[in-house]
Amino acid sequence: MTNSCNLPEGLRVFVSAGASGIGRTIADAFADCGAKLWVCDVSETALAAVQAEHPEYHVSRCDVADEPGVAALFADIHTTWGGLDVLVNNAGIAGPTSAVENIPPDEWRRTVDVNLNGQFYCAHHGVDLLRTSDQASMICISSVAGRLGYARRTPYAATKWAVIGLMKSLAIELGPEGIRVNAILPGFVEGPRFQGVISARAESLGKTYAEVEQNYLKKTSLRRMVTEEDVANTALYLCSPLGRNISGQALSVCGNVETL
Repeated sequence: MTNSCNLPEGLRVFVSAGASGIGRTIADAFADCGAKLWVCDVSETALAAVQAEHPEYHVSRCDVADEPGVAALFADIHTTWGGLDVLVNNAGIAGPTSAVENIPPDEWRRTVDVNLNGQFYCAHHGVDLLRTSDQASMICISSVAGRLGYARRTPYAATKWAVIGLMKSLAIELGPEGIRVNAILPGFVEGPRFQGVISARAESLGKTYAEVEQNYLKKTSLRRMVTEEDVANTALYLCSPLGRNISGQALSVCGNVETL
């Protein structure tokens, strides 16, 4: 049975970094369509806010870069739900904004640990739960930086390119078992996170916030940013029967960002 969102009722959905930002919007969109939600996040404050607003959600404090923590999280999901229908690999950080020679190696490693290793750990520990479902889907959140070079943001871009490789490999590997794997590549998303990116880039380049913001918009064919809801709606589509034959795809939701 499907609902007005074209989603089967009662999907079991896990969203990493699902207590704020794009992850929270994705989680709430699935919940509005009748799904059961489990979100993890590193922020106790954000998790408390989610739990207060949605006591029906399962919430866990977890840093996806911590493999034992991820293992324990998915063990809890197995004990509680016995399986999983949708795994949204959303957790990621912006990483440093700097010329390559000035990037601290520990900040490079942290970006790789969260943005790439974290997605691997969730896939590694979550795939057996997806195998229990006849409508299994994994969504990896990448970025338009996963298809374009991004000067002064090399750690971020490198990990987002790597996420595409992870997704395409898993789509081939898991497709014969009926598990679909896709990536969503958001562009410039309205909200505090991208405001922070603009501020950091403005400081790095010695420009004003307004100058950098306008430069980003000029690089987008539609001359506008996208919203978190645009990203969430794409996730809903991919997990619905309407997207049942879509796998191995890197779908940009960006207004056609032409260059970074």
